[in-house]
Parts: sequence; structure tokens; C-alpha cells
Amino acid sequence: MSTKTAAIRIEGAERSGRFVIICEHASNAMPAPWGDLGLDAAQRAAHIAWDPGALGLAWGLAEVLHAPLAHACQSRLIYDLNRPPHHPGAMPERSEIHAIPGNAGLDAQARLARTEELYLPFHAELRALIARRLARGEVPILVTVHSFTPVYFGQRRSVELGVIHDRDPGLARAVLEEAQARTGLDARLNEPYSAADGVTHTLALQATPMGLPNVMLEVRNDLIADAAAQQAMAAQLAPVLSAARARIETTTGEAA
Repeated sequence: MSTKTAAIRIEGAERSGRFVIICEHASNAMPAPWGDLGLDAAQRAAHIAWDPGALGLAWGLAEVLHAPLAHACQSRLIYDLNRPPHHPGAMPERSEIHAIPGNAGLDAQARLARTEELYLPFHAELRALIARRLARGEVPILVTVHSFTPVYFGQRRSVELGVIHDRDPGLARAVLEEAQARTGLDARLNEPYSAADGVTHTLALQATPMGLPNVMLEVRNDLIADAAAQQAMAAQLAPVLSAARARIETTTGEAA
């Protein structure tokens, strides 16, 4: 089953897997009424507009783990769904070295319109998906999927897989240890970002208040540059997530 609004698409809501896969930066689409925000085609294809490869990886994980997938339908430059409405990065006037003309000088009414059209429905639909599972006696595990650039402000990044947590580090630490044991990836905790950078908003909003296990995955985007690489990465990371799940269930005594 698939549902879609202007803000969110949910695939496989009926899937019975324990994980819920989320991809807030899945798309670089810039539909009406927002248009191209004054950016050229190269800028709209670049990392500033979305997380290249993240949606393909998220799809692969959802399929292997038999999990629902919730993902954005428009560019994060229109509204970054992993930022609260008052955050400067929610509708940034600048991203990395790029000015975003269509976001310059937005007044309160324009910011409110984007919040109501995109942020509120995205998180309401995601919350509803989670709530239905909880009502059935299930405890979902939230996994947000992102990608990052190999070079940032001229500095090369050697980390390949970032494992990031909000307040509760339990699942993230299990994922990190399993990734280090099972893959050849340079996997690190809270790199290249951490909660201190404001990147765990979805987890803080949707998982932490209800005590749900959660983790954010950041994969360097040169490793998931095409469909084959995305599927290969999903094949590596799905067993990592499953093994990490088993570890936290053993620790907490919780049944699968």
C-alpha cells in the first residue's frame, strides 16, 4: 500500500517488519508553487538540494527488512523536514557556498505557508504510522537514512558511514559495533554530524518522547552513486540493523 501527499509518500505501511525507514531528504523536486528558488540545474542536482543516493538506499533497506518507508517528495531547500520551523536551516537563505535566492527574506506568512504545506503533514503522517503500530502492541525502531558529501568546504572526509543518535545511544552503539564487525566501511559514531549539529530533529520529535529505539545513518554519497551501489549498500547494512536489533532486544529482554 502506498499513500502520498505533497509532503510525504509512505510505501508499504502494512509491512510487518519492526523497522520504520525514513528519508527526509529523498528528493530534489521543486514543484509549484515554489519553483526553482532561483537555482540552476547543477545546483538543483547537487547535495544542497537533497541527499543523493539516500532514497535508493532507503528503498533497499525497506525491502530487505520488510519495513515501511516514509520519504519526502520535494527538495529540502523548500523545507528541510529534519529541522523545526524556527531553525534557520528549515528554509535556508544559504547552503554551504550557495545562496538560495528564493529563500531570501521570507516573511512570516511565507514561512508559515511552507510549514503548513510540508512540515506539519509530513510529521503528522509519520506520527500516525508509528501510532498505529504502537496501538497494535508493536514497538517500531526508527531509522533515518541520509547521505553526505566526500568533500565539505574543501575538506575531504574519510568516514564512510556515520551512525548518529539522539538522546538514547543504545541502538546507535550496537549498529556501530555490528557495522565495524560485518563490513569494511570506515564507520564512526556521531560523524560527520551529531545531535549537537541539530540533525536529529525527526528522531527527537518522533522517537525520543515515546522511548522508541532509533538511529540515523549517514552514508558518504560517492558510495551510493547509482542504483547498483545503493542496493549493494542496502545488502550490507540490512544485516547490520537486524543484528543490532537483536542485541538491544537481548539487553532489554524485549521480544521481537
